[in-house]
Amino acid sequence: MSLSPNQVEEIDILLLFDLSSNQQGIKVHTHTASDTDIAATKRLFDKDLVTQADGGYLTTVGQHAAEHAQALTTILGGK
Repeated sequence: MSLSPNQVEEIDILLLFDLSSNQQGIKVHTHTASDTDIAATKRLFDKDLVTQADGGYLTTVGQHAAEHAQALTTILGGK
């Protein structure tokens, strides 16, 4: 099973979250962010992983997804 480009884009957005505090969210600004990042963030919102269509905070499920994404990235030697 391969990841789709959309899934990779969504994972990239999840990797932007600082997991050391649930009080820190992200904001994807429509005038500065790429169309790809805007669309990926909206998809995460539609999947109930973030609280706002332009980012916001991680939901409980989003927190788990971001933790897994960051762990996998660490294991594979990325960011």
